[in-house]
Amino acid sequence: MNKLKPKFFSVMKTYNKNQFVKDIIAGIIVAIIALPLSIALAIASGVSPEAGLYTAIFAGFFISLFGGSRVQIGGPTAAFVVIIYGIVTKYGVPGLTLATIMAGIILIIMGLCRFGSLIKYIPYTITTGFTAGVAVGIFAGQIKDFLGLDMASVPSEFIEKIKAYAEHITTFKTDTVIVGVISLAILIIMPYISKVIPGSLIAIIVATLLVKFTSLETSTIGSVYGELSSSIPAPSLPAVNFELIRELLPSAFTIAILAGIESLLSCVVSDGMINSRHRSNMELVGQGIGNIASALFGGIPATGAIARTAANVKNGGRTPVAGMVHAITLLLILKLLMPLAALIPMATLAAILIMVAYNMSGWRAFKDLCVHAPKSDVCVLIVTFLLTVIFDLVVAIEVGIVLASLLFIKRMSDVSSVREWTYINGFDDDETNDPMHINLKQVPEHVLVYEIDGPMFFGAADNFLQVSVNDDIKVLILRMRSVPAMDITALHALEKVYDTCQEKNVTLVFSHVLEQPMHMMEKAGFKELVGEQNFRENIDAALEWASELV
Repeated sequence: MNKLKPKFFSVMKTYNKNQFVKDIIAGIIVAIIALPLSIALAIASGVSPEAGLYTAIFAGFFISLFGGSRVQIGGPTAAFVVIIYGIVTKYGVPGLTLATIMAGIILIIMGLCRFGSLIKYIPYTITTGFTAGVAVGIFAGQIKDFLGLDMASVPSEFIEKIKAYAEHITTFKTDTVIVGVISLAILIIMPYISKVIPGSLIAIIVATLLVKFTSLETSTIGSVYGELSSSIPAPSLPAVNFELIRELLPSAFTIAILAGIESLLSCVVSDGMINSRHRSNMELVGQGIGNIASALFGGIPATGAIARTAANVKNGGRTPVAGMVHAITLLLILKLLMPLAALIPMATLAAILIMVAYNMSGWRAFKDLCVHAPKSDVCVLIVTFLLTVIFDLVVAIEVGIVLASLLFIKRMSDVSSVREWTYINGFDDDETNDPMHINLKQVPEHVLVYEIDGPMFFGAADNFLQVSVNDDIKVLILRMRSVPAMDITALHALEKVYDTCQEKNVTLVFSHVLEQPMHMMEKAGFKELVGEQNFRENIDAALEWASELV
């Protein structure tokens, strides 16, 4: 799973003609699906329509060639739209290019450092919250083109965007709304008619013909962006300076984290579909290479696209060749058919993205979390969602992770405890089944036993300082069989307990210290300080030793 070798080179050992034919068919079908989405996502991100195809071509090819999945399809996805739009608005396309290259480098480093498995530690509430927030942002960004509002530009901030729409709502165009509604209806109905033919392609064909051969007047890609280029740009680097790198670094990290999360999630989904296992670290490296290639050739950030990857699998794709065919097919479309894309109505692209926003919103999962999850998780979910909508993904992910971490620390500190043994006469069934229970032990006089439960870390360090020793106590036993881990703050707290014992001439004895806490104590010299003889393998040995000391 963690092998740093592209899947392409592994599957080629058993590749055959039959699978090659299946991969070609799957690649062509996925390219047809990717074509309208790539153009629509590029426009929604505030860049030229061609940039979406450049991304699908170059990122898609290199992600398949160097990635760690057999069937991953790389390209532009909706998750990046909001953050790309914000970067382009503030720093322009050169700033976006630099941020994408930086994100690619971060992804490669993450893969080489074997961080592939760490992505799973991003809480589900955060991914659900920012995904829903991105969906709202995408939907809000399509209102202008769907209604044909007469306004110069759309602000990048959500609240300002809504204010601008409210000011210009009376300028909507009936013809544009008709085209948008028809397109949206086709997108909704098509899945019930055919699972093979993409609804977005049918919507584009119908809407384009409708505008071409009727009196309906609405904006098209050509009327907004002019003549579309069918040429491939030469690779180029933007102007770079340290100040710009510093300002774009948070955005680059967000792009890298998003790309990592979405691509590995797509890999997990596709693994279940083809009964395979991806190489998570190699996938991160492949994503990094793909993003750098995309940026160099005028593209935008890319990642593994779950819907296109699933379509690849369903149509017979089983090797990275299918993803490479998908990229080559889009290259041919760019060279031969790109001028025709100028005829596509903007309202249709807005309708496609409205459906993308609906499908990615995960509103059912969002609702279930709000109803069934603990209040602390709901808090993280709502905060991440609102920050994504109102501000941006950078702020949302940073605050979400910090908030989730603080809540986790609080939970762990709640389950960590230090309790003095209580001496109860008689037994119950549960106690007699536990040979280490206090009721079965004879505790010598002048001996005090405390039991520590749960991880010992900075969040619960104060608990360990509550150990009290009376004047008649000669030996204090700390039983640690339920302590799986300990950090340096907790060790410092134990050192204070030891100092207190020294002041009162009390011998400190440890019972059943597990591997990680013992290793930390040895490394810090604490075991030597306390005395190796005062560390006993279990409570019986500790009590016996305490009896001898008394």
